[in-house]
Amino acid sequence: MKKLVIYLVCEPETPELAEAAVEGGADIVELGIPFSDPLAEGPTIRLASERALARGMRTKECLECIAAVRERVDAPLVPMTYAAILEAYGYERFADDARAAGASSAIVVDLPVEEHREVTRIQLVAPTSTDERIAACAEATDGWLYLVSVTGTTGARDDVSPALAGLVERTRALTGVPLYAGFGISTPAHAAAVAELADGVVVGSRAVQVATEGPQALGDYVATLRAAIDAAVPA
Repeated sequence: MKKLVIYLVCEPETPELAEAAVEGGADIVELGIPFSDPLAEGPTIRLASERALARGMRTKECLECIAAVRERVDAPLVPMTYAAILEAYGYERFADDARAAGASSAIVVDLPVEEHREVTRIQLVAPTSTDERIAACAEATDGWLYLVSVTGTTGARDDVSPALAGLVERTRALTGVPLYAGFGISTPAHAAAVAELADGVVVGSRAVQVATEGPQALGDYVATLRAAIDAAVPA
């Protein structure tokens, strides 16, 4: 079965939202640790990060949020963060504390694959990545490889990136690691199209938008993604 990853920013309401997402059909929950300069993020997640920071969500509070999510769900939890946060908090300390909180892995968007191997993490590759870079990331990644489907920031778009098919084909020629694709995926039709190419679908900005309407709305939205994926690629 193709995997569905739902991204949420760590806020006080996130444990209940994460539970609703999993009940709606999410296989993995990615939990964003808000950062004041999120270079990979579009306006939706930037605004959510600013809101979370204004509410006092720092690394310690985000780890507490992850622990609270873990109390509610059994699904893998993947904190997503930036190297500057880990520089301030401590790389090994973060890895230890995240595991203690119930995290299954991590994503550090701007940390090169060669650095800080003590932080077990999922690696990212993009259409601009060389074959050598893709191979190195695939060898080091934790469980699956995150394919950034566009050259740009996160955010809902009208269509699935035409670059994704080529990136999937090129990456599959280099590794047998499962490939999950994200960035710009917002509708059930998008999710179905991506599921036909990749092993997993990551939905971020639209999920963050819907989450502002509450757990019921988020659960219903995730259920539409799950249904579309399963209809496109039956188990």
